[in-house]
Amino acid sequence: MSVPPVTLPDREATQTWGRRLGALLRAGDVVVLTGGLGAGKTTLTQAIAEGLGVRGPITSPTFVIARVHPSLVGGPELVHVDAYRLDGSLELDDLDLDSELDEAVTVIEWGAGLAEELSQERLELVIDVDTSTEVRSIRLQPNGARFEWVAAQVAS
Repeated sequence: MSVPPVTLPDREATQTWGRRLGALLRAGDVVVLTGGLGAGKTTLTQAIAEGLGVRGPITSPTFVIARVHPSLVGGPELVHVDAYRLDGSLELDDLDLDSELDEAVTVIEWGAGLAEELSQERLELVIDVDTSTEVRSIRLQPNGARFEWVAAQVAS
């Protein structure tokens, strides 16, 4: 399925879009975020967390690698992973995320090339930002029927 990129004019629009996405996610979903430094991966994760209704604050887990945020509304918890410092899929496997995949929404920053082994069905988001204007372009790459549906909901 080909989904046109989503263009978000500023941080506020990115947060609104992320909250919409978060409200659509459910336990077992995996979202992989790719983009350069400052692209807005953590900002987007914060908004997804708001849409899920989990406890914050949501900060980049760069040094702890993963943080778990329990739900405040009876929904799934959020497992927020920063794979930037990981050397490969074996180190990601060492985090034992498999045990929580079915019960949580897992968002993995810098996960391209690593997270594919976690779940064949996932939503990959590639974020590009024009740092002079803060305009973000998000390419949605759904893998699986569920994420084709999710992508269609947030692409409009």
